[in-house]
Amino acid sequence: MSTPAVRHISECFLKPHRPIEESNKICQLTPWDILLLSYHYIQKGLLFKKPETATRDDQHDFIENLLNKLKTSLSHALSLFYPLSGCLVTRKTQDPPSYAFFVDCNNTDGARFIYAALDMTISDILSPADVPPILHSLFDHHKAVNHDGHTMPLLSIQVTELVDGVFIGFSMNHVIGDGTSYWNFFNTWSQIFQAHQALGHEHDVRILHPPIHDRWFPNDCGRSVNLPYKHHDEFISNFEQPLLRERIFHFSAESIAKLKAKANSESNMSEISSFQSLSALVWRSITRARFLPYEERTSCKMAINNRSRMEPRMPEEYFGNLVQMVSAEATARELVENDLGWAAWQLHVAVANHNDKVVNQSLKGWLESPFIPQIGKLFDPNAVLMGSSPRFNKYGCEFGMGKALAIRSGYGNKFDGKVSSYPGREGGGSIDLEVCLLPHHMIALESDKEFISAVSVSNLPC
Repeated sequence: MSTPAVRHISECFLKPHRPIEESNKICQLTPWDILLLSYHYIQKGLLFKKPETATRDDQHDFIENLLNKLKTSLSHALSLFYPLSGCLVTRKTQDPPSYAFFVDCNNTDGARFIYAALDMTISDILSPADVPPILHSLFDHHKAVNHDGHTMPLLSIQVTELVDGVFIGFSMNHVIGDGTSYWNFFNTWSQIFQAHQALGHEHDVRILHPPIHDRWFPNDCGRSVNLPYKHHDEFISNFEQPLLRERIFHFSAESIAKLKAKANSESNMSEISSFQSLSALVWRSITRARFLPYEERTSCKMAINNRSRMEPRMPEEYFGNLVQMVSAEATARELVENDLGWAAWQLHVAVANHNDKVVNQSLKGWLESPFIPQIGKLFDPNAVLMGSSPRFNKYGCEFGMGKALAIRSGYGNKFDGKVSSYPGREGGGSIDLEVCLLPHHMIALESDKEFISAVSVSNLPC
């Protein structure tokens, strides 16, 4: 039986409900932002269950009311996060050749809002062992890279109505912000939605932790970064992911506590964190699943938030990109023949050594010889990359339908060995891992005893 197709029913563009101040109409981009020009948009979404009454005769009224409230609250949220309503603009010079980028927050259509429908149920989405490929169609900007923000909206929301649920897919240009910025916006939008719903009318909502838009530039950098290129074809390329299997593996708080205790006991330490212990398990297990020759080197890269690493510390409300990768490396023999504690300690050291000096040294080197990384060339086939974070308040985003049932992602930035971490729905320190692997690697991982013994059963309410 063929899979139903997503039907786009309507779309519109939304702007901030308040005019943008003159001083805010141009947003400069930092080196951290520009480095992501050839990556994909961030694509994450939440799956909600329709209220029981909405599954009967008043489905039309329910979805109409929901869409109107989402649009109104989104417009209010854009007043606080105004760069998301802008577009990328390039300033070029010929002699010497250079590119400079900024965001025009004024001369733009705004953020795109799409209403779509899909004749599938929540069970169709959550019951299969693998994440169904139809999930990629629940997001706008499929396969778009961030440089496409010159002609595509920097933010696009797709609300897809299912038979018994609603999926809200959020595509944000990664040049505008990192995961911390992404979820700060999502949570703020939710807060405004709930405040409007509680009072029964729209109004300005006081946000306790509004975004900070004063972008951070390293010393002696100035407020503009120029790339030594003549044409964007020299630094932008499209990345086509191979055929992958995607699975969600759930780890209860109890299972993760056991991994942490085991890692610290085996390394005779006490500093190894829960997430470092879980990442070590994933690194070892995927390396075994790949059957790497013992002499080959493998790495585990972890996305790290530089806000807490810088001196002075940057606030979490900083809106932009302050994320970097730290990496631990070993031969396949070292990783497989040593225990979990050994691997977790390598990751702990990599994280502990990442400080303000390292951050500024890496930026200094890039400014001396700037380049744009290409996602297809950056990650070798022996690497594991731990992305996203279980610390983000993802299940705190509610839009009148109660707590989300699940978090899912789109096509963007996936390859063999990409692992995204989400908080478990039940909270308490539980974690869900979205693992992307080549099919034969996934089969081997599913048979890995150490890995599977740590996986917990997740009972999602459908």
